[in-house]
Amino acid sequence: MSETKIDISELKGEGSDLIKELVEFLQEKTKAKVETLTDKIILKGEGRLVSKNYVRVLLRKFLHKSELKDYFRVIGGKESTLIVKEKKIAEEE
Repeated sequence: MSETKIDISELKGEGSDLIKELVEFLQEKTKAKVETLTDKIILKGEGRLVSKNYVRVLLRKFLHKSELKDYFRVIGGKESTLIVKEKKIAEEE
């Protein structure tokens, strides 16, 4: 049983509807059990279906689909954790 954690603490500012969409999107694509905690999503699945790289690709696709790709990025954390981090955007003068 593999487990992948996704830190969504910075993404939560975009609203709970977005988080629900993300959970549904991940369930549909991975067929894994998806748990939502306060600022984390935990994917529990069998074998390589839920590899960290695959989840990273899915997160990127979701951000692109939600038109948030310009504001957030996906980075790797410790062990089997991925972090959806807000991009630092340079202020225009």
